[in-house]
Amino acid sequence: MATTKKTFCFGEDWLTAGIAISIAAGKTEMKLTSSTREKVKASWKTVQNIVEKGHPVYGINTGFGPLCTTKISKEDTKILQNNILQSHSVGVGDTIDMEIAKLMMILKVQSLAKGYSGIAESTLERIIWHIENDAIPVVPSQGSVGASGDLAPLSHLFLPLIGLGKVHFKGEEIAAATLLKKVGLTPLNLGPKEGLALINGTQFIAAHAVKVVQKLQGCLAQADVIGAMMIEGLQGSVKPFFNELHALRPYKGNIHVAKRIKRLLKGSEILEDHIDCERVQDPYSLRCIPQVHGASRNAWLHLKELTEIELNSVTDNPLIINEKLTISGGNFHGQPLAMALDYVCLAASEIGNISDRRIYLALKGNSPGVPKLLMEDTGINSGYMILQYTTAALASENKGLCFPSSADSIPTSLGQEDHVSMGSIGGRKALQVIGNIEKILAIELLTAAQAFEFRKPLKSGIFLDEIHKEIRKKVAFAEKDRVFADDIQKGIEMIKNQTIIKAIDKVKKEKNLKFEIPFSEEFETY
Repeated sequence: MATTKKTFCFGEDWLTAGIAISIAAGKTEMKLTSSTREKVKASWKTVQNIVEKGHPVYGINTGFGPLCTTKISKEDTKILQNNILQSHSVGVGDTIDMEIAKLMMILKVQSLAKGYSGIAESTLERIIWHIENDAIPVVPSQGSVGASGDLAPLSHLFLPLIGLGKVHFKGEEIAAATLLKKVGLTPLNLGPKEGLALINGTQFIAAHAVKVVQKLQGCLAQADVIGAMMIEGLQGSVKPFFNELHALRPYKGNIHVAKRIKRLLKGSEILEDHIDCERVQDPYSLRCIPQVHGASRNAWLHLKELTEIELNSVTDNPLIINEKLTISGGNFHGQPLAMALDYVCLAASEIGNISDRRIYLALKGNSPGVPKLLMEDTGINSGYMILQYTTAALASENKGLCFPSSADSIPTSLGQEDHVSMGSIGGRKALQVIGNIEKILAIELLTAAQAFEFRKPLKSGIFLDEIHKEIRKKVAFAEKDRVFADDIQKGIEMIKNQTIIKAIDKVKKEKNLKFEIPFSEEFETY
């Protein structure tokens, strides 16, 4: 039986990162309600009245940036809007991912549909047509300074509306003019204020933030599970995950991580086997997982909250409150997300950093029953030695990427825009760091599974045993050297596909378990 898709009403419903991603994936439908259409029409009408009466309003009948004192005639106001899309299309570098470009359009529609931007209803409908038909504009990744809006990328994003630029369509990259001709559409004639409304906003930064929220959540959820498997493999203690400890320092993230790992270890024969051993405490990379992973989760939660505010905000300029009140303000400034993205970039890097330390610890051979380099016949075999070189390289690369983009500001627009956020750079860097983390976690997954194997025939808890079986379906136990790059690639695929989270869900379903792993919705939904 076919399930009915959910519907999102632009300009009215609360947009989250998860909903935006669902719309981009075609799993949630889009709608402009009659009340939203009325608000949009009223704002558009207000702009027409301003033009008719000739009252000077920035970007409607004046030039842009340092040209804000240059008056534009009524006849030229439409030419001005077409020109701004062309003159501001100065992006360079690699093309951004199609999903991010699609998210940018979704976020822009949400902002414009609030009814404060003077956009025409037909323009909104055309953007929605692009989203629904997967006609995704080609957008270069570099060129935005993260204030005055993400001008360059948004200009490229909306060039196709006027028949310029390029689009991805049905597996091809074609000229927008060719696409419009093929589907029987004509280029739009933008009205006063429309070009500026399209390119003035934070949608490039915000779309990257949406993907950071999504991808980092997946990394955090899996890092806890992999850490738990490593604890089993190296016979770590469960005491650092007791609630009695974390109640005395009750950070939300720390408590959440500790509960998850303690539940994953419940019922473990491996833990029982060394419960009376002489070791009184473990190295930090095992013992301090709640504090380190938890701190990164707190940073993630902060970004998630700020991103949701941004997704439901109006971020262009000027804003049309009514005919008597238009405001040239700074809602386009990317600083609120820029700083949070820099913070989360560091938080993400630390997940990779401590993961690398656990990998190194696993190779030392200090745990009873676990051989040095995780292989018994070494000398002729190097074992897992060089896998840690890769994680060291990735962790080091991430540290270099952690310098905060928002710490810099280079004045633009002849000094009119004398402080900018550089949040667009921070967003791209954060995704780059998370991509490296996925690789580090993939290698820790392989390393933890190898160490875990040496605990047999003892069993772990029901979750970790099932996870280990799923890993072994993809990657065999290594008795001797082989091309480990192949294993790593399979590990990366498991991380991206969230294989270990699916294994947990499978156990819960099969055993009809009522309790939850994860335990806290705020950390597990976006």
